[in-house]
Amino acid sequence: MQFLAAAAAQSSGGRLDQVPTEFWLKLLLGIAVLVGVVIVLRKLAKVNKVLLAIGVMLVLSFVGFSWIYERNEPAWATPVVQWLAHYFPSKETVKKGR
Repeated sequence: MQFLAAAAAQSSGGRLDQVPTEFWLKLLLGIAVLVGVVIVLRKLAKVNKVLLAIGVMLVLSFVGFSWIYERNEPAWATPVVQWLAHYFPSKETVKKGR
């Protein structure tokens, strides 16, 4: 019985040596990010909801206006950004105006 356990440990240990170091670093980074997200969400749960809403709206506004000005939005946001681009300046319209 001990022989089978030793053989199983040796074969799995040999396979673990074949896994690239980059995989382990990415796995460790993913776990660290997950722990960080949980910590941040727990802290945000204690924040005043009005201040949290104002902060979220500011961040969304900055991202949205950046997408409109630079026109580097993701594909799923293109219809909305295209519609809003008629009302706000973009980099292309500013260059044409000079």
